Amino acid sequence: SDLREQEERGELLQPLIFVSLVLCSVLLYFKVSLMDPGFVKPEEEAEEAEAQGLGVPQVPGDVKLRRCGYCLVKQPMRARHCQLCQHCVRRYDHHCPWLENCVGERNHPLFIGYLSVQLLVLLWGGHVAWSGLYFQQSWEWLQHNIFLLLSFLLIVIFTIVVLLLLVSHLYLISCNTTTWEFMSHHRISYLRHSELENPFDQGIILNLWRFFC
Repeated sequence: SDLREQEERGELLQPLIFVSLVLCSVLLYFKVSLMDPGFVKPEEEAEEAEAQGLGVPQVPGDVKLRRCGYCLVKQPMRARHCQLCQHCVRRYDHHCPWLENCVGERNHPLFIGYLSVQLLVLLWGGHVAWSGLYFQQSWEWLQHNIFLLLSFLLIVIFTIVVLLLLVSHLYLISCNTTTWEFMSHHRISYLRHSELENPFDQGIILNLWRFFC
């Protein structure tokens, strides 16, 4: 009867939404960590995929696509070999130690979705933890609330980390560049020899559209 009364008052809806968000976050984590991030296939398949057109500008005349010295495939533009995954990854962004997988062409949008859902869960959890804290200057209060206080501080730290990651990735996506290209611009041949600072930038709206859609 108590559950029925709570349901009628709508008090069960928020916990159900929160649990659904947590479950969605866990599923996205496993999806991003286990899926193929865009591994470059053998040379014949890679050339065929290039011919289909992936919205990548043509290579400048003085830049030659090179063969990877590790897995011996011909690297498409914006691909990079990850020594931890032992594969070349298309539109390589970075290797995420928390996922134990690369973030690349295929799973980058899902990675952004995972960060967004994770941020919602942390903000919600932080709000719940804060609402349960009633500060009093006494040792007895600290003994009874130490775990809740530590949980709130951990949530704040994780929230800041996830927020910074999400904002930085959204900025790079809006510029149509990757973390690897942003950090190693001076060492990448197709960027170093380009007349434009970023030859892939097509404007914020089109960059976001091509990435997410």
